[in-house]
Amino acid sequence: MEMLHRADQSAVILVDLQARLMPSIHEGERIVTQAVRLARIARVLGVPVVATEQNPQGLGHSDPRIQAECDRVMSKSHFNACEEGLTEMLPATSRHAIVAGCEAHVCVLQTCMGLLERDFRVTLVIDAIGSRADLSRLAAIERLGMLQHEGLVLASVEMVAFEWLRTCRHPKFREALALIK
Repeated sequence: MEMLHRADQSAVILVDLQARLMPSIHEGERIVTQAVRLARIARVLGVPVVATEQNPQGLGHSDPRIQAECDRVMSKSHFNACEEGLTEMLPATSRHAIVAGCEAHVCVLQTCMGLLERDFRVTLVIDAIGSRADLSRLAAIERLGMLQHEGLVLASVEMVAFEWLRTCRHPKFREALALIK
């Protein structure tokens, strides 16, 4: 199994970054900024970006900055987005899910587990996830971190970006680097 992220095998999943929810999230603005950064880098490199919205009738829609970067947005009522067809929305070549969003200890955690159950490799982007309480975010990181033998890894936005690029000679390096910095 290849250890580095590959753009041609990846898809970014942005979980429940809804505008009405974000003010309640610990460091919510930073989480959205990091998720947007990840999505923009993904788009530059041709990586599909999908967002989920938990009960949008009650919680509203994704932050407009998130919506602007997504290829598709799916509404859901299950905490695990896989229960409502998330994996069917992803290209067949995307067997590595790069996951960010909220709430880390509920929808992000359950969606990551659902992806693992469906034989996806999963990367939890720890600088682009959040919860109302930071302790809940940390608990999710710890719990998901124990699933490394199942195919889950922890990474940051920059780690994923530079692994997708592989080299400073990548044709999109300068464009992606402008988003990384």
